[in-house]
Amino acid sequence: MKYVLDASVAAKWLLPEADSRLALALRDDFQRQIHELIAPDIFPIEIAHTLIRAERKGVISHADAVIKLADVFTVAPILHPHLPLLPRALEIASSFRLGVSDCLYVALAERENCRLVTADERMTKTLAGFPIVLFSAV
Repeated sequence: MKYVLDASVAAKWLLPEADSRLALALRDDFQRQIHELIAPDIFPIEIAHTLIRAERKGVISHADAVIKLADVFTVAPILHPHLPLLPRALEIASSFRLGVSDCLYVALAERENCRLVTADERMTKTLAGFPIVLFSAV
C-alpha cells in the first residue's frame, strides 16, 4: 500500500516519542517493501527543523542531529516536487486554516489517491473526509 509519510511520523524514527514503536514498525515495513512511502520534497527541511529544535531543547547534541539527519535518508520516502502541489495546498490551507506546508502532504495524498500517515491529531481532526489516518491506525 502507498502512503504519504508526514515528517511528524518520521521524527519518531529519530527521537524517542510516544508511539515511536509504531513509527519504527512502519519504517521496517517500508524497508521490506510492504509499503511504499512518498512525501513532498520539503520533507528533508521539516526533518532538519525537528532535529534542530531537539538540539536547542537539549534533547540531542549537534553531532547527534547530524548523524540522525543522515540516518533518516537511508530509509527516506520517495520525494515529489512541491511546486505542482502548491496551488491545491494553498486552497486546502485557506479552507481549513492550516499551514501550507502541512497541506502539501494532504495535496500529495489527494493527487496520489492514497492515505497520509501523520501523527498530527489536530490536522487529522480538522481535515475529516480527506484521505488521512493517524499512523497508529496503519
